[in-house]
Amino acid sequence: MKKFERTLPALAMIGLALASAPAPAVAQQMGALQMQRQAGGLDLPEVTVLGTVDPNVRKATAIVNGDIITDTDVDHRLSLVVIANGGRVPPEEMDMLRLQVLRNLIDEMLQIQAARENEVTIPEAEIEQAFARVAQNFQQSPEQFAQFLANGGSSPATIKQQIRGELAWTRLLRRRVEPFINVGDDEVQSIIRKLEESKGQEEYRVGEIFLSAPPELQAQALSDAARIVEQVRAGASFVAYARQFSEASTAAVGGDLGWVRAGQLSAALQPIVTSLPRGAVSDPVAVPGGVAIIALIDKRQVLAADPSNAILSLKQLTIPLKAGISEAEARRLAAGIQERTRNMGGCGRADEVAREIGAEVVNNDQLRLGDLPGPLQQILGNMQVGMATPPFGSPQDGLRVLVLCGRDDPSASAGLPSFDQVYSQLNDQRVNSAARRYLRDLRRDAVIDYR
Repeated sequence: MKKFERTLPALAMIGLALASAPAPAVAQQMGALQMQRQAGGLDLPEVTVLGTVDPNVRKATAIVNGDIITDTDVDHRLSLVVIANGGRVPPEEMDMLRLQVLRNLIDEMLQIQAARENEVTIPEAEIEQAFARVAQNFQQSPEQFAQFLANGGSSPATIKQQIRGELAWTRLLRRRVEPFINVGDDEVQSIIRKLEESKGQEEYRVGEIFLSAPPELQAQALSDAARIVEQVRAGASFVAYARQFSEASTAAVGGDLGWVRAGQLSAALQPIVTSLPRGAVSDPVAVPGGVAIIALIDKRQVLAADPSNAILSLKQLTIPLKAGISEAEARRLAAGIQERTRNMGGCGRADEVAREIGAEVVNNDQLRLGDLPGPLQQILGNMQVGMATPPFGSPQDGLRVLVLCGRDDPSASAGLPSFDQVYSQLNDQRVNSAARRYLRDLRRDAVIDYR
């Protein structure tokens, strides 16, 4: 029996609806495409050179302290963003996205230059290794991944430059910023005491996108944020948009704030987070300094057992679909499979039913509930042993049904985070804040010519 597929196909709709699955996990593997639209009062000029582009001419779009960013650089990075969103970027969004990409490339160039001035170098062999790891995340060889990028209008060079910038900036911060960050033992102990006092309260895993804007530009920022929300709700990746557009320090990790309690958020965001269902994205919210978009990734009780840590034993039935099948045919087939698997008698008869309906069976006895896509977590979290999910999938991946064979629930009590864990979180927060100020200083001192 071959290994159970941990990464299930994207779910267009649980049950009978079938649609082409978006590019699986592309947005989460594209690295830190960190973007700063405005900082410390700095409002980048509207760039007028991004008009008609001749793909055969490598002309300079911007010269940053003497280093050139060409139209080709912008095109390749723009295509990378489009790939990251499964190709679902509306034409009317492309101009705004192109400007954001150029600004991102300028920031990246400033970071690389600052690292170079401080004699921070990244060996090419290390960049190649990182590129190979990204390719492996796509289950491709570096050569296959390079071709995949080229087919999408991008290039391996743009990802390698992105890797170089991220590694150089991280090491520069380690040398120039981290040694001057202080976290006191009393601060750590105070947080641990507060966690003990708040045991049993709700906490939320939150994603954020923050667009800074002075009061006179807040209406435009709200409009920009509304377009992002529209795209995410239509199926685009929140993580990809956070990496491209967010100006919060969490941009590099796709906007993931981690686990927080409502009281740790601003007054404007507290009622929104507590009312959002899992997996939902908020409308744009005006907050001090700009506009925020909030996504609720998950929620749990402080220091209580986390249901998402339940370990499941599953059987997966996969039924291939013929090429060119219509949605109506797929729905009829899914309805028949659901009727056949609904009361089949659990895992004991799964292999027999699979043979009858022409399905392949794959087993996994150590799958964490939280590692499944959100819709499946909700379904399997409420299922009893022996029950089966409705069919789900896509025309490319076929139909799939999961049968729950067993569940080991997490312990009823969970321990406090360790001193080192709390210390590390505080230290990271302060390093990120200092890094943001450092980048603002680099922008302020930069000589940038637009051509």
